[in-house]
Amino acid sequence: MADSVRVDKWLWAVRLFKTRSQAADACKGGKVKMDGVNVKPSRDVKPGDVLEVHHNHIKRTVKVKVAAKNRVAARLVPDLMADLTPKEEFEKLEMINKLNQEKRDRGTGRPTKKDRREINKMKGRL
Repeated sequence: MADSVRVDKWLWAVRLFKTRSQAADACKGGKVKMDGVNVKPSRDVKPGDVLEVHHNHIKRTVKVKVAAKNRVAARLVPDLMADLTPKEEFEKLEMINKLNQEKRDRGTGRPTKKDRREINKMKGRL
């Protein structure tokens, strides 16, 4: 493990993004901030830094514990970062996923009675 590492490499290493290029694109697109300022992919992060990452419709706040250069197993991620994301953000993501369940693939036909009851139940209708 290193003292500091590029932010795009660290985001990939702790599995916030599937690829390093996705992490770099997020940095270039203003989706990653440190101290309220957009960071470039080449910016170094070190232990103690706090990052705000806008990804999958939520704003995740993470604190760097260890600056890792290599991708780690999912079970080791809590050793490298502390997730400071508020519970409300995950609830917002869950709500978005529930609302998107109503969408049907083209060509699957109309919802059945059972499907309609589930949709109404999900939306809080009787």
